[in-house]
Amino acid sequence: MTKRTRHNHAPAFKAKVALAALKGEKTLAELAQLYDVHPNQITSWKAQLAEGAA
Repeated sequence: MTKRTRHNHAPAFKAKVALAALKGEKTLAELAQLYDVHPNQITSWKAQLAEGAA
């Protein structure tokens, strides 16, 4: 098993993924596979987006 390195994602990428999650057209698992991130990370970014928009 190989160890994955940490990624520093750009704010624009985080916003794009979070908005895709909010649209609800794809499941979190599908988005995670598409963007190569963990589903929990998408949930976190989605919460941050909702908090920042409020």
